[in-house]
Amino acid sequence: MTATTSAEGTVLVTGGSGFLAGRTIIDLLERGYEVRTTIRDIDKEPRVRRNIAAGLGRDPEVACLEADLSSDEGWAEAVAGCRYVLHIASPFPPGRPKDPQELIRPAVDGARRVVGAALDAGVERVVMTSSVAAIRGGENPDDRPYTEADWTNVEKAAPYAQSKTLAEDAAWSLAASRGARERLAVINPSAILGPVLPDDDSFSLEAIERLLRGMPAVPEIGFSWVDVRDVSAAHLAAMERPEAGGQRFIVSARFLWLLEVSRLLRERVPEIARKAPTRKAPKPLVRIMALFDPGAPALIQDIGKRSEFDTTRAATVLGVEARPVEETIVDCATSLADRDG
Repeated sequence: MTATTSAEGTVLVTGGSGFLAGRTIIDLLERGYEVRTTIRDIDKEPRVRRNIAAGLGRDPEVACLEADLSSDEGWAEAVAGCRYVLHIASPFPPGRPKDPQELIRPAVDGARRVVGAALDAGVERVVMTSSVAAIRGGENPDDRPYTEADWTNVEKAAPYAQSKTLAEDAAWSLAASRGARERLAVINPSAILGPVLPDDDSFSLEAIERLLRGMPAVPEIGFSWVDVRDVSAAHLAAMERPEAGGQRFIVSARFLWLLEVSRLLRERVPEIARKAPTRKAPKPLVRIMALFDPGAPALIQDIGKRSEFDTTRAATVLGVEARPVEETIVDCATSLADRDG
């Protein structure tokens, strides 16, 4: 691996084929960093380059390396000579796995591999992408906004929340054991939306796609949403600002029920949201739908639940405040419609 030629330094972004990683790579390149990215299957390299070129407006100078969270192979080479590492890659299947370890093991082992390799290589800062799923599943009897002090109780959590919580905990434990807690920062975003690149896909984008395609009714499920551009900005700020070390940062805009999202789409972009649903599905119907939809069972336990998050720390330490959620949702929907023709 050649030494960096960038005055800003070299940054490794894991999971380069993902929605957030692609946007973050674009932002890094625009800031003058030299960028490497890992992908699980090197055959995806053309897709990664096509996505980044679309957002960047030119062919990207990005080194693509093959590395898998489930294997030690390739990680020492990937982090060698890097100034920073952004660990964004994480498994996220659409449905509930039969064995929770299908999600948990690669997430936890991957966090240890990437963070461990980065610390061994002497990087200045590792920024890891976690999730509000690692925060909102704990005790909250006062129904207050969740803060970075909150942690999900994994004994009561769904597999995805378990994977994010345990992976983040593993990263913090490893950094602490090396006396390097200040070299780690963690971003905990809510459901990520925003403008898409040509080959983007993610579970949160699927929610908007389904609303645009049309459904008879939507379950009483909602999310705190956040723009991919704001989450990327948070990663870069957590990477560059010394005071961000050793901290978690919730990055989120406000909560909207899916039915509110659907109504917003029908009001703001009626030309592409004519089929967006207008009715709420009763809970018994959702349970029937879950028999036919592999993604539905993972959402049933969230029916009727609302969560709010305190984002003061991200605003004060990182200088990142989420843009209006209405802008994010409309930008996401219009870019999906443009992409899909």
